[in-house]
Amino acid sequence: MSKKKICIMGLGYIGLPTAAMFATHGHQIIGVDINQEVITALNEGRITINEPYLDIMVQAAVASGNLVGRLQPEEADVFIIAVPTPITEDKRADMSYVIAATEAIVPCLREGNAVVLESTSPTGTVAELMVPILEKSGLVIGEQLYVAHSPERVLPGKILIELVENTRIVGGINRKSAEVVRDLYKIFVRGEIFITDATTAEMCKMMENTYRDVNIALANELAIICERAGINAWEVIELCNKHPRVNLHQPGPGVGGHCIAIDPWFIVEKFPKESKIIKMARDTNDSMPHYVYEKIEETLKDVSGMKTVTVLGITYKPDVDDLRESPILHLIELLKENGNYAIKVTDPYVKKHENLENSVLNAAKGSDLLLLGVHHQEYKNLDLNLLGSVMRNRNIIDTRNITSKQKLEEAGFNHKLIGNR
Repeated sequence: MSKKKICIMGLGYIGLPTAAMFATHGHQIIGVDINQEVITALNEGRITINEPYLDIMVQAAVASGNLVGRLQPEEADVFIIAVPTPITEDKRADMSYVIAATEAIVPCLREGNAVVLESTSPTGTVAELMVPILEKSGLVIGEQLYVAHSPERVLPGKILIELVENTRIVGGINRKSAEVVRDLYKIFVRGEIFITDATTAEMCKMMENTYRDVNIALANELAIICERAGINAWEVIELCNKHPRVNLHQPGPGVGGHCIAIDPWFIVEKFPKESKIIKMARDTNDSMPHYVYEKIEETLKDVSGMKTVTVLGITYKPDVDDLRESPILHLIELLKENGNYAIKVTDPYVKKHENLENSVLNAAKGSDLLLLGVHHQEYKNLDLNLLGSVMRNRNIIDTRNITSKQKLEEAGFNHKLIGNR
């Protein structure tokens, strides 16, 4: 393929790696973001997110001159929209970023261009929301302007690998659009690329994450049931998964991230009467921070005065810096609302938080309870005797099954594990 000029709208966890990938394959990339700090960092060859090897790739792309940052889009051959699609307080899709990005590129569009939406969006976003805006360019959609949805399907911490190796879906507004965009991603994608229509592609991305959300909700419900039954849910799951056709997920303090915690709500919003199981799963997973909060209340009921809780890990998943929709942050808010808790936080991947301590040991000093919220590798070999020696009360609640019952007992901890009696 000849050298393309590609304008990428949004330089977050998807947009920036995608920009770097195209740039290091020899194409001219204009990275656009409304955040001046992001643009300044990019043009200096720095990154503002934590993703393995991305800093090296961005440095190379910027040094080569193939990647530059801008606050506004400019004329290009291809426009890729990778902006956030957050959820509102009433659990509806906030499409304002997609609308703004689409409107921003209209003056730049020329015949033969392609527009790709990567942002996860409700069904009908491309056909019903974007196309009417793009038609203001005066170009015939599907003939003079090719439009498609190709949702990202990558895992934070492995984005650069999965961008290349994973299969990809391209849903075009028509067949020609899908083929044009498929050929674009062939520049770096080694996985198979499947063609479909835009609305089907939108539903595929949402349902992939909904499947996982429902499975996690089942595991969380199992955890609560096993506690009532006096047995260990983690053992039940381990034994069940030895069956060749069973793949139960693991319970925890809730579900976070920009995908699993949000995408199912997009389906519920569009199809409220039909999405009964999906809605129940969302409610179950959203309720888990409160369930953990009740365990904290029960554990510390005999502690008088202000109670200190030390939270180990606040990101939405292990070994990344992503805080989006973190259930542990929701739990912290519940504790703050109570008014009787002093909160200390430690997380090796988080640089800023109002209660952040610089080490687990400092965070544990004077604490009444350790809450293991995220299974970062760093927390799997804690010096429990040392931590216990600086605590006021030796209590621990493990939400992710990363501690040893034997070691906890030897260190004199009163311990509770989510999903265990």
